[in-house]
Amino acid sequence: MSRARPSGSGLIGLALTDPALDRDGVARSRPALFDELWEDSATRVLPLRQGRALLRESGVDGPAASAALALLKVDEVPSALLRVYLGRTIESHANEPAGTPVVALVLTDAAAAELEPNESRWANLRQSASTLDGRDAAIFVEALAITNWHAVHTHCPRCGTPTVVEMGGWVRRCFADDSQHFPRTDAAVIVSVRDADDRLLLGSNAMWENNRYSLLAGFVEPGESFEAAAIREIGEEAGVRIADPVYLGSQPWPFPASIMVGMTARLADGQSAEDLLPDGEEILALRWFSREQLWEERESVLLPGSSSIARAITEDWYGGPLDAPPATVVRAAG
Repeated sequence: MSRARPSGSGLIGLALTDPALDRDGVARSRPALFDELWEDSATRVLPLRQGRALLRESGVDGPAASAALALLKVDEVPSALLRVYLGRTIESHANEPAGTPVVALVLTDAAAAELEPNESRWANLRQSASTLDGRDAAIFVEALAITNWHAVHTHCPRCGTPTVVEMGGWVRRCFADDSQHFPRTDAAVIVSVRDADDRLLLGSNAMWENNRYSLLAGFVEPGESFEAAAIREIGEEAGVRIADPVYLGSQPWPFPASIMVGMTARLADGQSAEDLLPDGEEILALRWFSREQLWEERESVLLPGSSSIARAITEDWYGGPLDAPPATVVRAAG
């Protein structure tokens, strides 16, 4: 029997989910929006280069061990390929007061090198997410997600005509038929599956090292609920039926354009933990882990990164950070 989850409970401290900006959707409709922003001395811009954001120099306006986005003044940055109005900061920060307008700028390689030739200051989100504070991580996520969408929607999907950017960077319009095209996000479920002994199911993907394990996940198909997607994906990848999928939380994952929907479920009645059958294409190995086993094998089993929802869901089951022994081990040792 599955353990009931308290109503309204969720994942604590889930990375990349802070509401850092008021997206200020009303302002997007103003035709002169960027003229207004460029005349406002408070406006700050985030330079992006091939999916990487510019970071402040280490130790400038913060601890040397931390990372922070370089939000620059408008006149400090060369001309850009693309501008997107991200919104206004909700709270005051070390360098910007609440209400600061923030714009993402996509630069050419030449312009980026002119702005900052030091490659180490251009970081991707995977590298920097765990060292950025919540506000900067959320700004980076929004900027990366929307600019990734622009990169693959330069032409109308109906007729192939080039599109023009409008509405502060949140719409593309076709020159030929005036049709508007809006950003889209691909939903994917990621599932914590537990057996009758409350062990956790982890799998090793064909694209990873053979000692890396994570939760099973997959995209939601058209006409499918999150719950149905969870049941189908686990059936396809692990060969077992699950029951009672329950929503845990969600995390934007702009690689390139996903929203990860976290869920927990149990093995269905009549299914045994021994019935596992990896699909052999995407998932090459499957294992059940108790909390004690996960701790004992911490040196040999690679687990999801600290900024991922997979890590947060695993730690939710584990009962705390994975770099500390589980409570049952501590009690036994005592």
